[in-house]
Amino acid sequence: MQNIPSRFDSMLRKLREMGYRITPQRLAILKILAESKGHPGAEDIYALVKTDFPTTTIATVYKTLAVLKSIGEVLELEFSGDYNRYDGKKPDSHPHLICIKCKRIVDPDLTSLDEMAAKLASQTGYKLISHRLDFYGICPECQQKG
Repeated sequence: MQNIPSRFDSMLRKLREMGYRITPQRLAILKILAESKGHPGAEDIYALVKTDFPTTTIATVYKTLAVLKSIGEVLELEFSGDYNRYDGKKPDSHPHLICIKCKRIVDPDLTSLDEMAAKLASQTGYKLISHRLDFYGICPECQQKG
């Protein structure tokens, strides 16, 4: 059976290959992103890192996120009127379901999106670099709350 590296290991290996410093705070940020079930914002990450590393600054979190984004190891989801969120588990372009009440973000499995992107590129002649497709609604938990 093939040993598939974890997201944490993959991000760490890429940072090392690119010559970035590996600090305890940076390792903590990688762990949070790799293990997150959601799409945390920088402030969320900062709050979690600060519990173990109280001298960490929010700037450290933003700098690490910028580095990870620049090397393709994190996907930044930008929202106007709200803070940005980060996806460390699936750093490639993919669709999202977003609850308009609690702001939870879910990654649906839409394999047909790749086919749609290929068809779009073929019809227009564009070389697609990335895409973003967001669906907005109310999650089941918020629906039950009324």
